Amino acid sequence: MAKEDKLESAGAMPKAYDPCAVEERLYRMWEERGYFAPRDGADGEPFTIIMPPPNLTGELHLGHALMDTVEDILIRWHRMRGEPTLWLPGIDHAAIAVHTMVERELAQEGLTRHDIGRERFLERVWAFVNASRARIFDQHKRLGASADWSRERFTMDPGPARAVRTAFYELYRHGLIYRGERLINWCPRCSTALSDLEVNHEEQQGHLWHVRYPLLDHQGRTTDDPSGASGQGFITIATTRPETIVADTGVAVHPEDERYRSLVGRRARLPIIGRELPIVADEAIDPEFGTGALKVTPGHDQVDFEIGQRHGLPIVNAIAPDGTMNAEAGPYQGMDRFACREAIVRDLEEQGFLAKTEPYQHSIGHCERCATIVEPLISEQWFVAVNKEYLPGRSIAGEALRVVNDGLIRFVPQRFTRDYTNWMENIRDWCISRQLWWGHRIPVWYCQDCPSSGRTAIVPPPEVEEPDRCEECGGASLRQDEDTLDTWFSSALWPCSTLGWPDDTEDLRRFYPTAVMETGYEIIFFWVARMIMMGLFCMEGLRDDVSKRIPFRYVYLHGMVRDEHGQKMSKTKGNVVDPIVLVEKYGADALRFNLITAGGTGQDQRLWEEKVEAARNFANKLWNAARFVIMKLDAGTKVEPPSLAERERLPAEDRWILSRLDHLVADVDQLLRDFQLNEAGHRMYDFLWSEYCDWYVEMAKVRLREQGTGNKEQGWSDPQPVLVHVLETGLRLLHPYMPFLTEELWQRLRPYLAEVPYEALIVAPYPRSEPAWQDAEAERQVEGVIDVVRAIRNIRSEKRVEPARYIEAYVVANDSAAGSGQGTRSAIEAGAPYIEALARVRPLHIVSQASEAPREGVATAVLPHAQAVVPLAELMDAEAERARLCKEMEEVETYLQRIEAKLSNEQFRARAPREIVAAEEERRAAAQTRLEGLRRALEELG
Repeated sequence: MAKEDKLESAGAMPKAYDPCAVEERLYRMWEERGYFAPRDGADGEPFTIIMPPPNLTGELHLGHALMDTVEDILIRWHRMRGEPTLWLPGIDHAAIAVHTMVERELAQEGLTRHDIGRERFLERVWAFVNASRARIFDQHKRLGASADWSRERFTMDPGPARAVRTAFYELYRHGLIYRGERLINWCPRCSTALSDLEVNHEEQQGHLWHVRYPLLDHQGRTTDDPSGASGQGFITIATTRPETIVADTGVAVHPEDERYRSLVGRRARLPIIGRELPIVADEAIDPEFGTGALKVTPGHDQVDFEIGQRHGLPIVNAIAPDGTMNAEAGPYQGMDRFACREAIVRDLEEQGFLAKTEPYQHSIGHCERCATIVEPLISEQWFVAVNKEYLPGRSIAGEALRVVNDGLIRFVPQRFTRDYTNWMENIRDWCISRQLWWGHRIPVWYCQDCPSSGRTAIVPPPEVEEPDRCEECGGASLRQDEDTLDTWFSSALWPCSTLGWPDDTEDLRRFYPTAVMETGYEIIFFWVARMIMMGLFCMEGLRDDVSKRIPFRYVYLHGMVRDEHGQKMSKTKGNVVDPIVLVEKYGADALRFNLITAGGTGQDQRLWEEKVEAARNFANKLWNAARFVIMKLDAGTKVEPPSLAERERLPAEDRWILSRLDHLVADVDQLLRDFQLNEAGHRMYDFLWSEYCDWYVEMAKVRLREQGTGNKEQGWSDPQPVLVHVLETGLRLLHPYMPFLTEELWQRLRPYLAEVPYEALIVAPYPRSEPAWQDAEAERQVEGVIDVVRAIRNIRSEKRVEPARYIEAYVVANDSAAGSGQGTRSAIEAGAPYIEALARVRPLHIVSQASEAPREGVATAVLPHAQAVVPLAELMDAEAERARLCKEMEEVETYLQRIEAKLSNEQFRARAPREIVAAEEERRAAAQTRLEGLRRALEELG
């Protein structure tokens, strides 16, 4: 080990754990020694996780910190189990996000991307990418991520880029990629198409405008036919978007709506524009919405588009890509879409077409990146036909649904399986083209020389990065498609492209399918579903067995990290917490441990600093326990672990802690197998904090102290072998959760271990259960002693006895009494030194019958197999205590009367918010509990 890596001597261990002095040094050691790479010659099936690539937008957030924690726990656990383990890291090019950030930088310079051109724009993007890439990897390392950085991938690297071209070519060759006009989600701010998943819908208060459309007779003249909805020769429609009226090409009603049955087949005139509109019947219409008559605008609404397709209605697109009205809008051309809305409403009212306006709350789609209101537009885009059969009975969506239904891929938690299957059963074709410059450019060229004038699409095989001739006419005038692919297209190939696909590489053969895909539940449809579809399709040429083509076997879904009030973190709310700031303040282990134990699998959690501080306190607790153990060891000592052969000769407290340790090892192993990482963390915390540090270490201090006094009569045995063994095993158990703390303590403990065939905890074997160590009788005996100590401590606390003061106490325990438990008194007698030391009792009387203990003026705790009795006379001035209790009772009773009066007031209950009433009820319950406790205390005084 390098000079700067040498550890301080055990005697010089600081009194508190300092992460800043440890983390960088240990991470450098792990990385330099190659511990993150899969070990050659390791036995068993490989365990592989491909890191979900974070976006290249500058910094990681708490969601990434939770992701790193979950994946690193699984990776470190399997590595310590001796399995070939690979955690492959990478970064996503995040087309829309990065494109937007660079455009904002240009805007600050008074420029647009079109001012500088595609080539210079991409140069700016790559400069941003290269700066962000190094920063993001450094943040992963600060969190303790033990990924194999030698295999790091970027979605725009040559390997993944070739995989993208190959996947596109194969999908196109099988007829699964096509170009066509469809209604798509368009962001006027980002100037690109969005998939349905990239649109966030928010409930907003708006209006519902009722507009009269004049009815026409068979000669195209307006009529006063009273069958119109208004009785004045009109059919009245209701709309939330009057600006799109200019693009209407029909009116639709439900075929069974009696109000309009006679109008089906008639025509109406479009106000302002004057276009004639057919009135059609369609079952998609909800008779209960508005007037029951719907204006049909196929160019600006998905439902209307589908109605238009069924009835052959023309498509009019009246809104330009920048959100302004185009020539189809007539007098409103050039106006912003929302300014047009106001102008049309004003004109409709002036011309007598506006029947009424009413408030209406509805869902409006917003771009997930910039929050601009999305505009449905007709556009020519590239699509993947997910439901089209490429082989008899097989579509990529159908195959992705089947492997989950057949159990080849499992979701954790299992409840997300239903969300996945519901989505896949109703999935629509995937729009994969984006009107951006940053990203994988669509590998399609058009021939300018062909008679179709640039409409002939040329999709070359992937080994041809750029064709030079047209396949049809031989012309050389070729133009590549200007658009790029949806970011999720390359991300969908991530599990196989990172391992070398389309080549059948050694890594692909060894590590694919991967074991676990860990990600947030909010991107099941964005990413998980698409990885399954593309993985199955792309691997078909290399693997016949479908179980070998799936991209992963488990999908582990973590929840969202929210602020302390349960609000989603966002820069606009000002509640974003930087994980690296928390790491610098409390250490990576504290943040990791809090994140993994704060919420169940797949559940959202709340985070605030006090919780991270509590995890830091746990680290200090373990540090100080280890410091005590190490400082008690003599230099040159080699401690042998206890053996099963000598188990029966060990004292009860040794057998107890070894039994509890083995239960913990078995429980943690099963919980990790079941992906219950949070519960495993809680179990380790409870054992190490309470059973080991608070009880066993404190008992060991008594033994060591008695050994030091030369007291031979008690027959004290040396606790050091068990102290060291339980500590060392606990460090190995906890290592995947708190890697820095445990490695540092293990390295300090290592010189005292008898046989250590490994140089670092990160590659030490994970503990395995040996049920022969489990000892129910020792557990019963020692837990009986612990119950007595707790009971006396509680009495001391309630009676406000000074911590250092010794008090007299009786313990009633009878080996033969019914229900007392075999050997109860013997166990209490054996544990008497611990009761005296840990409960500060002197003298301690252990008696067989309750009659042997005083009954008046005492505090009594009834335990499962014993009673603890503490005389109160010497603890306090009885009269002064009685006066204090009476005064406090009066105060509590007065307080309780005020609360009762408020809660009995019907006006208060009717007008106050529910949470205020609930808070008052909680105060009443607390006051009642306090009053009952005071009464009991008064009774104990006699």
